[in-house]
Amino acid sequence: MTWDGTTYQQRLDALAATGTDMHGEVVLVQTFTPTTVLDAGCGTGRVAIELANRGIEVEGADVDQSMLTTAARLAPHITWHRADLTTLDLGKTFDVVIMAGNVPLFTPPGTEPALVAGVARHVRPGGVLIAGFSLDRAYSLTNYDEHAAEAGLELVHRYATWSQDPFTNGDYAVSVHRRP
Repeated sequence: MTWDGTTYQQRLDALAATGTDMHGEVVLVQTFTPTTVLDAGCGTGRVAIELANRGIEVEGADVDQSMLTTAARLAPHITWHRADLTTLDLGKTFDVVIMAGNVPLFTPPGTEPALVAGVARHVRPGGVLIAGFSLDRAYSLTNYDEHAAEAGLELVHRYATWSQDPFTNGDYAVSVHRRP
């Protein structure tokens, strides 16, 4: 799938202009008091930029050059990596790795185990992988949990929203997996 980073960012800016809270993911990430975060599937950098604005060292990774071009224009001080998350290897780990914005659903079918492994290798011991995605498509929580376990992570929290509302088998989940 190819994106247009400028158009995508214009939609986000228009939504923010309506007063919509655009930073629920950031608030949840901050509950883990990280000093380092990898925004995996960062798009135009909405989450990464806000984390940096709050004093957290952050890097972003995305496969789409148009999205990264917009991110780099908005925040040239952040390190942006053009990379396929299924083969991501930055050679370092982070306190938190976040996949916001339905990232697993944009991965080609059949590559989900590699996606989870690719981002999970960047979670330091004691750190967490946080992912939020819709459940009304082909990727189930059962499969996601299996892929996380195969990558050495264990489920510690599951929410229905980024605001940490309890998960009750709805159509969206935010999962937090920790590396022991």
